[in-house]
Amino acid sequence: MTKPLFHPQAIVESTQIGAGTRVWAFAHILPSAVIGDDCNICDSVFVENDVQIGDRVTVKCGTQLWDGLRVEDDVFIGPNATLTNDRFPRSKHHLEKHPETRLCHGASIGAGAVLLPGITVGARAMVGAGAVVTRDVPPAAVVVGNPARIIRYVDTLTVDTFNQTADDSAYRSVVDGVMEIDGRVVRDLRGNLSVRQVGDTLPFVPQRVFVIFDVPSEKIRGEHAHRECEQLLVCLKGTVSVVCDDGVNRQEFRLSDPRQGLYVSTMVWTTQYKYSPDAILQVYASHRYNADEYIRSYEQFTKEKAKTTQNPA
Repeated sequence: MTKPLFHPQAIVESTQIGAGTRVWAFAHILPSAVIGDDCNICDSVFVENDVQIGDRVTVKCGTQLWDGLRVEDDVFIGPNATLTNDRFPRSKHHLEKHPETRLCHGASIGAGAVLLPGITVGARAMVGAGAVVTRDVPPAAVVVGNPARIIRYVDTLTVDTFNQTADDSAYRSVVDGVMEIDGRVVRDLRGNLSVRQVGDTLPFVPQRVFVIFDVPSEKIRGEHAHRECEQLLVCLKGTVSVVCDDGVNRQEFRLSDPRQGLYVSTMVWTTQYKYSPDAILQVYASHRYNADEYIRSYEQFTKEKAKTTQNPA
């Protein structure tokens, strides 16, 4: 087992430093901090007591890690990133317990980014340089700006529209359980009519229909999967992007035509964002609302998806 390496000008008070971890000059690690294996703690990094860092984490120069921070494996924290732990700081006023800020597996925090206390940055998400993060970042999301907003998702194939030829594989869904089901269109001089009929362009008998509208463009919706409920999404007006994830593949679909329908089966993680100001999204659901059949944690979704894949019904 490779022992940790400490630069002679580093101050390492903790004895809980993993094998192969390197701590460079002018870094200061307090006694109760926990740091895993094969980490790289660069020059002038300060690590407070109630900090837990996983394996293979890189913390670049000039970053301070304060009480309440939990860093999972394979996280990158860029130079001069600021991870705060008190929403209302006052001199000589100390919290009994600091809110927990969590950086999940494989996340990256860009140089100079600022994270408010209690934020969770999801697995493999990326926070852009200088971003100010005021709310949780979903898994695999890329956020930039002040306040930070989602601009895309990593490793995501984007389908701009469904108006492509059927034999063009670049526009087919690669996500298991997701497909295009367009409505039938009746054209007339008085206007066009799009029809959906059960057993034809509607693959289930809907038990619930709801409409989403007036969504501020920087907001996201969805961020869940269903254990029992199937859905068909139709953008009646404007545009909206839908990201679908089956636990292996992720794809973004841009809906912009009321003829287009995006069918989403059970056990697909779905997020909607990039709503245009005039967007109206209609959702047909195969089941009545039941909070217990929702999966609202991506980590829980991947665990349950793995089980269903290993043990199909």
